Amino acid sequence: MLGLGAVGVATAPYLQRGLESFLGAASDNDPTGLTGLLPNGGGFRYYSVASSVPHKDERNYRLTVDGLVDRPGTYTLDALRGLPQTRVVRDVQCVTGWRVPDTAFSGVRLSLLLDAAGVRPEGKAIRFTCFDGTYSESLTLPQARRDDVLVALRMQDKPVSHSHGGPVRLYVAPMYFYKSAKWLSGISVTSDVRPGYWEERGYDVDAWVGRSNGRTDTPTV
Repeated sequence: MLGLGAVGVATAPYLQRGLESFLGAASDNDPTGLTGLLPNGGGFRYYSVASSVPHKDERNYRLTVDGLVDRPGTYTLDALRGLPQTRVVRDVQCVTGWRVPDTAFSGVRLSLLLDAAGVRPEGKAIRFTCFDGTYSESLTLPQARRDDVLVALRMQDKPVSHSHGGPVRLYVAPMYFYKSAKWLSGISVTSDVRPGYWEERGYDVDAWVGRSNGRTDTPTV
């Protein structure tokens, strides 16, 4: 009995990693989104509002920065990797209640990309679009310029996987996780805040953790 117990303790980490890998792979290939009911790697859960999401990598990933800017641009994955990287470690809080403490995200500060593009005076907000073809998000310009808002390339010190929104996702550290749009493909400067996917369905536009309950009957900017 003691021997079997020792084997169980020794193999538990490997079994856990195997289970997480299996669930991540299952969510990658689940068009129904039902794997969102299961825990994913590291305590995360998989959510998608699209029936399927294409895979992107170094060969075909592109991030566009446009809208009310002087210098619109397009970035490849290698180009983003070549820019200065910032690492932020915070708790991830989902509006549905689960939390993953001390989670590391690394990537390019969004403010760096906005400065490179040259935001025009009439630009007051940012609209984010995703290559799932469905999801969108928004931030005010001051929110987007925070040091803890990243165009993230790494999560938990590994490349962001497809099931976690890779190869590039938004990370808005001080807000509920629905603001951190997965599968990021577009950053557009706008004249006003345009509510994102969940805000159009009743969730707070300003989703500060601890200052928002995540959902209101009438979202306000």
